[in-house]
Order: sequence, then C-alpha cells, then structure tokens
Amino acid sequence: MKRLLIVFLVLCCASGITQETKPTKKYVLDASPFYGSILLHNPDISHLITEHPSGFILGYNRKRFGEESWESDYGYPDTGFTFIYQNMNNPTLGEHFGVYAHYNFYFFKRNLQLRVGQGVAYNTNPYDKNQNFRNNAYGSHLLSSTMALLNYQRENLFAGLGVKAGIALIHYSNANFKAPNTSTNTFAFNFGLTYDLDGGETREFLKPKKKEKIQEPIRYNLVFRGGFNESDVINSGQYGFWILSAYADKRLGRKSAIQVGTDVFFSNFLKELIRFQSISFPELNVDEDTDFKRVGLFVGHELFINKMSIVTQLGYYVYYPFDFEGRVYNRIGLKRYFGDKVFGAITLKSHGAAAEAVEFGIGVRL
Repeated sequence: MKRLLIVFLVLCCASGITQETKPTKKYVLDASPFYGSILLHNPDISHLITEHPSGFILGYNRKRFGEESWESDYGYPDTGFTFIYQNMNNPTLGEHFGVYAHYNFYFFKRNLQLRVGQGVAYNTNPYDKNQNFRNNAYGSHLLSSTMALLNYQRENLFAGLGVKAGIALIHYSNANFKAPNTSTNTFAFNFGLTYDLDGGETREFLKPKKKEKIQEPIRYNLVFRGGFNESDVINSGQYGFWILSAYADKRLGRKSAIQVGTDVFFSNFLKELIRFQSISFPELNVDEDTDFKRVGLFVGHELFINKMSIVTQLGYYVYYPFDFEGRVYNRIGLKRYFGDKVFGAITLKSHGAAAEAVEFGIGVRL
C-alpha cells in the first residue's frame, strides 16, 4: 500500500501539473526555515510535547498564466512540489522528511499566498514495543502528511529575489495503517526567500475567454475502494478491507457538484476487534458472532480543478451492528479523471479526527 500511495501521488501530480498548451514556463523557488509547537489535539500525546519542533520548507513552483481554462477560474494559481524537513526536537518522535504536491492560491493583489499540499513523509523513529514504546503518535516509518501555509510575500523585489513570512500547519498520520496512530499537528512560524529563475522577468496573465456553462444531467457513480488497516489495539494485525459505493451527483457549474449516495463496508479488522473484545472484555457484552459489516448513507461535494478534484463527504451508518467510533463518518480525498468516465481516487475515511483508513479506489461516472 505504501508504494501504491507514492505512485498514485506522483502520477496525479505530474499529470495535473505538467499539462499545457504552450511551451513557455516560469518557475519560482522558495526556502523558509520554521519554528513552532506541537498542538495538543489528543491528551494521549501530552508526554511527547516537550520541545519546539523546527525545520525548513523548500518549494518548486510553476507559475500559471491562463493557457488552460481552469487556471483563470482559480485566479491563476501556482502548481508545484514542496519538500519539508522537520526535527521534532524529541528523540522519541524523531525527524520527518516529507515530499508534497501543492497548489498556491493568491489573494489581496497576489500578496497573500495560501499553499495546500498532500504527500508522504518518512519518520526516523516510529513506535517499537522494545526500543521506542513511548512513541504512540506514529506506528510506521511511512506517514501520510498534509500541510497548509499562509504567507504574505513580495516577489521580485530585487533581481528576482523576494521575501515571504507567515504560518504553517503540518499534519502527520498513517491513517491507522498500523497502530498506534495518535498523529501530530505542528503549528509554526516561517520566514524565507523566493527566487524567480527568470531573474524577475514579468509576464502578463491571459484574459479568460468566454466559457460555456456546463450543464449536465444527474450522473451516476460506482466506486470500488480497498486497502489495509489495523484497529487501535497494538499488534492486533493488519487486515484488508473493501468498500462498494454508489452515488448520484449533479454539477452546479464549472467548479463543483453535490453528491448523494451509499457505502457498504467490509472491514475485516473489525472481525478481530469483535473477537478480541468478546474474549478480553466480557463486561462490554460483545457477541463474537456480531456482524462486522456496515452500511452508510452520505452527502458530499466535489470541487473540480482541471482533471483533479477534491472530494468531501459526510455519512451516517444506517446498518451498524457493532459500535466503533460512532455512527457519523467523514471522507476527504483526491480524484483523478482519466477521460470523461473513469477515475482513480485516494481518500481518508475517519470519524471526526479519528482516522480509520486510507482508501484506494477506482470508479466510473456514467
């Protein structure tokens, strides 16, 4: 699953970032050291918050000027890649090396930049029952990571050099691929430099052409998702799961669509959890023969960005024989369309802030 995650992210980012209609490109580099704090989102990690983490952020950005129609829809964002090194300044937590694909969105005459990125990070010192049992934040070396940066920046102040400063939020989690998975969130301040590889040469944004309104009938989607995960009981074992989803969506315009549908969950880790609780905790009155399957209904939204889209869904279990993290669940993730009908997806399913699994999916939109 780890290799599939990396390959999927690279393919999605490369296809979304490199497509073009003109060969002219413009690139900007940025580098920012940061210093911050680990947020106490869960009291179980309070013993790990001892020092202030620090590190640096490197960015490789391609400027967009409107050669493709989607670029003007979103105010001519940048696309690119980010590398983050983070020293948690706590030997129990170790260090992180993360690679992300990102978008930069601009506001207030392009002086305020919002960077959002998704990627993978390598942690140098995850949980080990003998050598590092205090690290209940990360159960594996390879972690899913999300970052958001909000910076005030001024580019091309002198010979292509510029400055930027702002705040960063960096999240690390393996999404219950392997327990433990309490995760961490770092809030930090950063200050750095930007450098235009063209030496400050300016280009004009292309005026958007008149675009036809997108009018579609209700479309029907079928998705098959799968992966591996583990319950919160350490060393209980990793088990495969699969999910069948069917939903209808309706486009609201060029950018978004709303969704209504259903999920059927076959989560094999629940089989082991049901067996474990029925034997080890008789006071819970769990029957070993309790069904592990679940069925949910959900509503959702899809935001289209070129051939990529961002999916958010909120669901409720209508068939729920075993109580695990409550009846309400949520899903957020990325889709990549291959043509008009077929798409791939990578999504995070959770119950509030408690992640259950990273889902890899393939689907069709009819």
